[in-house]
Amino acid sequence: MVGWKIAVIIGAVVILLCQSSWLFKDARKRSRYPWFWGIWGLIQCPMPLIFYLLIVRVNWSKRRNT
Repeated sequence: MVGWKIAVIIGAVVILLCQSSWLFKDARKRSRYPWFWGIWGLIQCPMPLIFYLLIVRVNWSKRRNT
C-alpha cells in the first residue's frame, strides 16, 4: 500500500532533478539567468520548462520577420 506512494515520490524527485539540471545547463550555456531557471525547475513541473522554451529558446524577433 505504501510502496506505490514511495515510488511516485521518487519518480517526481527524479523528474524535478532532471528538469532542473537541464534548465541550469542550457541557461548557463546561453547566459540566461541559470540559477533562476535551475531553482524554479526544482520547485514545480512542467511550467518552468514550458516558459523556458517559450522565453529563451524561441527567437521571437526572427519569427516576426518571416
